[in-house]
Amino acid sequence: MTKFSTLLRSLHLAAGALALAGAQLAWAHAQPTHQQPPAGSTVTTAQNTVVIDFDDALEPAFSSIDVTDAAGKSVVHGKATVDPANGKRMSVALDTLAAGKYTVKWVAVAADGHRTTGHYSFTAK
Repeated sequence: MTKFSTLLRSLHLAAGALALAGAQLAWAHAQPTHQQPPAGSTVTTAQNTVVIDFDDALEPAFSSIDVTDAAGKSVVHGKATVDPANGKRMSVALDTLAAGKYTVKWVAVAADGHRTTGHYSFTAK
């Protein structure tokens, strides 16, 4: 093998590795950009929804939000939905809240199938 063919082969391998790395970066992992109520906030007991905006479109069938009270009991009223006009926004209605601490747990499946999860808390007074 000549030096030229060895160099050419190395360049082809490097180009292939860069292409593969670039393709992996293109796969999205939806992350929250805005939460209502925000993490760590204090809201009134009149809070009736949780809304989370993400940085990528969501797959509605596999994305969800659950909100639980301090005893671990779910306080959601119905199933979380992805806004048909804004595929990056998911929300869920809440039952009437009592004073106390609540935990929001979310699952976001991006349109390309990548799944991310997270949680945060807020307090109702």
